[in-house]
Amino acid sequence: MHLQMNKHARQLKIQEMLQQNSVENQHDLLQLLRDSGIALAQATLSRDCAELGIIRTRINGGYRMVVPDENTDRIIKGLVGIEVLAVNANETTVIIRTLPGRAHGVGSWLDHLKSPLVLGTIAGDDTVLVIPSSVLNISDLISYIHKNLSTN
Repeated sequence: MHLQMNKHARQLKIQEMLQQNSVENQHDLLQLLRDSGIALAQATLSRDCAELGIIRTRINGGYRMVVPDENTDRIIKGLVGIEVLAVNANETTVIIRTLPGRAHGVGSWLDHLKSPLVLGTIAGDDTVLVIPSSVLNISDLISYIHKNLSTN
């Protein structure tokens, strides 16, 4: 039997599952949810994880998905800052260069901040394209990125 849940109840269940289980990735989380009778598409789970700010962090030589709290946010900010190699811009967009394989995490972190300066982000392997809400705010956006992704 599979249950259909509203978004809020589903996200609470996701948080509960992550607190009670050591989950390495979304595939494992999806299987745990399905095993507990919750019908869920991968795309829905991915959106829920992004909205909840869930991140994969390295713990004891492996990875674990966690829901950040305020202390975790501070730690993650420092880690994300280390992953950023450069921030560059032209007249219309901002590019963030990251360590290989870390662009998605940096892009997700920037999305999590929900700045009105950011219209959206697109992440590749080592590059995040940051689309400003207005080209008139590019210098403010660069300052905002430096402030929020710095290790200081």
